Amino acid sequence: RTAYLDIETTGLAGGIDAVTCITLYDGRRIRTYVQGQNLDDFAGDVRAFDVLVTYNGRSFDWPLLETRFRMARFGAVPQPSAHLDLLYPARRLWRWSLESVALAEVERHVLGFDRGGDIPSASIPGRYFDFIRGGAAAPIAEVFRHNQMDLRGLAVLALRLNRILGDPEQSGCAGGELFGISRMLQKSGEGERAGRLFRKSLEKGLPPGARLSAERELALMAKRERDFTVSNGFWERLLSGSPEGLEAYEQLAMYHEHRARHPETALALVREALG
Repeated sequence: RTAYLDIETTGLAGGIDAVTCITLYDGRRIRTYVQGQNLDDFAGDVRAFDVLVTYNGRSFDWPLLETRFRMARFGAVPQPSAHLDLLYPARRLWRWSLESVALAEVERHVLGFDRGGDIPSASIPGRYFDFIRGGAAAPIAEVFRHNQMDLRGLAVLALRLNRILGDPEQSGCAGGELFGISRMLQKSGEGERAGRLFRKSLEKGLPPGARLSAERELALMAKRERDFTVSNGFWERLLSGSPEGLEAYEQLAMYHEHRARHPETALALVREALG
């Protein structure tokens, strides 16, 4: 039982970052809760779900909601069993290819969505304050529509990530996406799969920074397996003035001094690195 959550706030307008509305989507219908009016309805509805999906919700939306509930004396916000914040995998997968991983940018460049006449997020605080001072309802209705588009995009993004991460080698991932998945697998202790995807990401092509990082990881993996022919091949390709390149000088110098017993070669590498 999964719900997709998004909130809108006033930013720091008025000296406090206040929640203006909360929107919840369960795959069938979208519910919007206006701040200060139906927090009790939201609390009752959110209890029906086991999994909460957000975008930057762990560090922003949810802590702000907890504060809002305390200020309104509602007690604690009902806690779901799991909270999936899709910002983190999005950063892993697309930070190499996108200037920004804001949800609207990911929708446009990864999912192929066009929001058409969507309102700018910066206009939301003004619309909210105008509304609570007795202004027309139409501008605030556009805020609700903006939230609905956020949640629909979030739901499609969850499906896309599920497909990519479920079988990355058969999902048509680009090199940067494979590199990001490799880092995830490496972090979760799946070194063999990570190495396979690092190699595949290099075959598909990577931006310079990601390429250096992938080659460094493969060199370290080969070194741990004591395959010095492979690891040295990567280190030699990496030699440069970059951080990865200077590490390569160090690693090759260590190899030649301690394993190959070629101290003169190690010394030459160290001098070149210092230069």
